[in-house]
Amino acid sequence: MTVYVIEDHPLMRDALTMLIHRVRPGLKVVPVPKMNVLDTAVEKNGPAELFCLDLQLPDTLGLSGIHTIKAKYPDVSLAVVTSSDATEFEERCLGAGADAFIEKSNNPNQIIQALKSLLLPQEDQAGEDTPVHVPTKLSKRQKQLILMLDQGLSNRDIAEKLNISEHTVKVHFWRLFRRLGVNSRTQALHFARTNGWLGI
Repeated sequence: MTVYVIEDHPLMRDALTMLIHRVRPGLKVVPVPKMNVLDTAVEKNGPAELFCLDLQLPDTLGLSGIHTIKAKYPDVSLAVVTSSDATEFEERCLGAGADAFIEKSNNPNQIIQALKSLLLPQEDQAGEDTPVHVPTKLSKRQKQLILMLDQGLSNRDIAEKLNISEHTVKVHFWRLFRRLGVNSRTQALHFARTNGWLGI
């Protein structure tokens, strides 16, 4: 399997490749400078495990890169790696089908944590130390998600209960995991119990 870094700046491509190899040494990483050569790159280098996409490519506009990738490769994880402001673009990108939103201004450890959530199985992430930072405030929706996690509900069950799509549930979980500094449901539940949010 291959990771495709779709980015027109060589320095950023090299930096992302280095961080990806810190998460999974030896993983094949292919640089792609423009969207219109992605299909050729995939044909030449094999099936994709992850796409890392810069929003601001010479041949894309707005979220068009996300739409193009998800239409052609709906089952492959997609991380948007961008200098665009998260306040304005994060929810739009996740709503369009991206699995992660990573700001280029983040420090390397933050980017590595986001990549781990996409490239490592949950059991390999569960052994990591629980972060020491404890958020002081969660949204009403985030509190609902934690309670539903504790009930063992699946994404489909949660979507039905909240009358939202499964993809929207995934978006909410991504935002919750980022808020807590965790990478999986197991870590989120452990974090909640450790901090007394479930009355345990």
